[in-house]
Amino acid sequence: MRTRRISSAPEAARIVDLTHDGRGVARIDGKTVFVADALPGERVMLRRVGQQRSFDEAELEQVLEASADRVVPACPHFGICGGCALQHLSPEAQLGFKQAQLLESLARIGGVAPTRVLEPLRGPVWQYRRRARLGVKHVVKKGRVLVGFRERSAPYVADLHECRVLAAPAGELIDPLAALVQSLSISDRLPQVEVAVADDACALVLRVLAPPSADDLERLRVFERERGVRLYLQPGGIDTVAPLSGEASPLGYTLPEFDLRLEFLPTDFIQVNAELNARMVGRAMELLDPAPGDAVLDLFCGLGNFSLAAARRAAHVAGVEGDAGLVRRAARNAELNRIGNAAFHAADLTASCEAWPWAAQRYDRVLLDPPRAGAREILPVVARSDARCVVYISCHAGSLARDAGILVREYGYTLVSAGVMDMFPHTTHVEAMAHFVRPVTQ
Repeated sequence: MRTRRISSAPEAARIVDLTHDGRGVARIDGKTVFVADALPGERVMLRRVGQQRSFDEAELEQVLEASADRVVPACPHFGICGGCALQHLSPEAQLGFKQAQLLESLARIGGVAPTRVLEPLRGPVWQYRRRARLGVKHVVKKGRVLVGFRERSAPYVADLHECRVLAAPAGELIDPLAALVQSLSISDRLPQVEVAVADDACALVLRVLAPPSADDLERLRVFERERGVRLYLQPGGIDTVAPLSGEASPLGYTLPEFDLRLEFLPTDFIQVNAELNARMVGRAMELLDPAPGDAVLDLFCGLGNFSLAAARRAAHVAGVEGDAGLVRRAARNAELNRIGNAAFHAADLTASCEAWPWAAQRYDRVLLDPPRAGAREILPVVARSDARCVVYISCHAGSLARDAGILVREYGYTLVSAGVMDMFPHTTHVEAMAHFVRPVTQ
């Protein structure tokens, strides 16, 4: 149902809750009103700007009584840029909000509750984001190029000059990138820049819809040298990505606790928060607790983020992933780290997998790290594996809750513990970990 745009007079209200997308909730004359940038407990002046049958949308006019958890947003672009929604809420309160979202989803959707709530995993709250996709737009009316995330409530590229959540040096390259693109002959044919920050390098993938001229290529090379970054051009699909300046050494990140270095391509999926990822892998191994004689199954294994850590402690690890390129990178990472007890397989984990040899084997422990849609289709394989321990990494509380209900009610697992991880500070994104156990079938 479409929202009808309205313009009403300011009115006072008390904020009683926070939505999953970070808006305050008020109840006025029996109707729910969602108020951007308002926090629970606050008394505010609001102006309604949108109307539907069951709720209204409003803008915050003034905070009359502020929450103790309200802070001054550090970014000058907060409220315009859609990259962050919670900068006005203290980091501690953000974690409390996310933990409440997780537990509410587990109860409401899955009908389950953990025996123990894990202490939230924390990392840096600024300059943490090492992967991002930035929009690029040559705006004729402004007479310049914009580079950044989309606006909060519109499809337009936000007018940014910096980004305080992007890992260095990417966060300081917004204006230089905009100036670079504006200087190119194809400034209106370059819609996107993908950012990948490794431990020792920053890669920028430029999506080009027309061939750069010789002068363009020289300008790009100068930018690459002067800024100390690696530029890649992507004229077509993902397989067309190529370094601007010939061969490029691999990007990589380390997991020191497990003496691992993992290599990746600039367009590969990696966890966006490097420090939080290292702590997440450490906690996952604590909960999984692989013993020297154990067989471990890692589903949605990517390029080996969890698989190789488990292989340091288990007898054998089987990693399964739908992206064949990531499977090749995982196998390569095993070789680079001299790990011989891990095998990697490409398979569509959203389809039936019973015929695959790896799916018919017995495993002592299973780790799942699925995309937002969750892991419902592969849960029968998990149950038949006879695994007594399952660790589930989730990037969507709703799909985790659904799958937790299935594991508990249909397959006899107990939800021992669950908790959130602050992978995306200042956003409403909820990353979580859950630990399930089941008696071994005799």
